[in-house]
Amino acid sequence: MKIISSVLPSDKLQEQIRTAFPDLEFQFFKGMKRVADNFWDAEIFITYGEDLTEEHIRKSDKLKWIMVMSAGLEKMPLSACLEKGIIVTNARGVHKIPMAEFTLSMMLQYVKNTKTLWKREEEANWDRRVPMEELGDKTLLILGVGAIGGEIARLAKAFRMKTIGINRSGSAVDYVDELYRLEEMPLLLPRADFIVSVLPSTVETTYLLTYEHFQLMKETAVFINIGRGNLVRDEVLVRVMEENQIAHAYLDVFEMEPLPKEHPLWKMENVTVTPHISSLTKNYLPRSFEIFEQNLHTYIKKGNQYINQIDLTRGY
Repeated sequence: MKIISSVLPSDKLQEQIRTAFPDLEFQFFKGMKRVADNFWDAEIFITYGEDLTEEHIRKSDKLKWIMVMSAGLEKMPLSACLEKGIIVTNARGVHKIPMAEFTLSMMLQYVKNTKTLWKREEEANWDRRVPMEELGDKTLLILGVGAIGGEIARLAKAFRMKTIGINRSGSAVDYVDELYRLEEMPLLLPRADFIVSVLPSTVETTYLLTYEHFQLMKETAVFINIGRGNLVRDEVLVRVMEENQIAHAYLDVFEMEPLPKEHPLWKMENVTVTPHISSLTKNYLPRSFEIFEQNLHTYIKKGNQYINQIDLTRGY
């Protein structure tokens, strides 16, 4: 059994994996170009999910399982994997700690008026009139309550926030006071002080949010997108923020990345742009490989209870 990886972990992490599975052969490379023809020997392949093509899948005679070391699967040839009966798992959940902390930091930045405080400090301006608010008793609406959304809700409850969530099933989630289905979103938007999207990119969610949805939000509402950039068109966001339909937008993801320097969102006072960094952490790969190792034990035992196995017909 050969396990080939286009993800290159640290030497320490490689040694840990080889020690845990001394009878298996691992080959780690940095990127698909360096993997080259070694791919065709792989029974198990580890990837970030951006370097495999349908041709790779269809021409492979040995491949049985792909471990995607990210949550996003937009570039994975899932239909080809379905045709070949290849198991696909991903690292969903490893982002929850950094992304939840990032979200709370943005909400705190807003209520504590951090941007204004920084400006006053640069001006050496002792201005005690800068408005201060609290997160307590504010209502948070989370679009897409999974592992990440659930962790955001848990942290929000520590700040005494009211939490409302949306997911496909509408079934209960810890730390979420009220849970609804996606089609009920228009009824919830007018209630929220903060709207956070952690929705994945699927056929259902692509350009899901429209100008009309933002019109339903409070003028004082804050929108935070740490999910996927194609949830809403950039041109819609520009119009919404130019018209001050809501108070502020914190955007970590965009239709086009990197966001072009000439894009108007960069210059807007009521918009905060960050370069798709909400999930970054030095603990990312160690956590991802923990999932891989548990699934590898399942694979060796010919089990079927994989962590984060992807439904290839749905794409998540």
